[in-house]
Amino acid sequence: MTARRRSVRRTLALAVTASVAALALTACGADGDDKASGSTGTATEAATGAGGHNAADVSFSKEMIQHHRQAVEMASLATDRAASTQVKTLATKIKGAQDPEIGTMSGWLTSWGEKVPQDMTGMGHDMSSSTPGMMTAADMGKLEKASGAAFDALFLDMMVEHHEGAVEMAKTEKADGSYRPATALAAEVITAQSAEIEQMNKMLGKG
Repeated sequence: MTARRRSVRRTLALAVTASVAALALTACGADGDDKASGSTGTATEAATGAGGHNAADVSFSKEMIQHHRQAVEMASLATDRAASTQVKTLATKIKGAQDPEIGTMSGWLTSWGEKVPQDMTGMGHDMSSSTPGMMTAADMGKLEKASGAAFDALFLDMMVEHHEGAVEMAKTEKADGSYRPATALAAEVITAQSAEIEQMNKMLGKG
């Protein structure tokens, strides 16, 4: 082999080596960018997940848990105090809908690092006098002492007011909340409880 040919081969070999090295660096750079991008994306997603709720969602969940607890307590009284089958059926429906929602909202609060409100039902205390539609301890005392037709009328009157408070709270959550499951629940509360308000008013002869 001549010196010229050896020189050409060495030049080609160096060129190939340089190209391979350049490709390797590019690949490493791309991997690094991908990993960095992936890390940033994961962190962003985690932050978005953690920050997917706001103060309105927390307030709604805490207050609605207490609100639902009182509605369930009122509905439970209908079992052996109501005279009307319609009232008993409605009370069962209310309890069946709101009991699971208490569990759902309690789960949200726990996942957000918030405390679930203490259950004050059956303790003779006002659970939250500032929450719309909540009955006082005196109101609950009257309902507990009533029976028959008197219970039915009092239960319906109180539950209409109670539901109206829930609808008001749910509308606030829909307007101000950012956690989609919470705003979706608020929408369901508005639909279901508005229909029950209409039903109860008809039962009271107001419809």
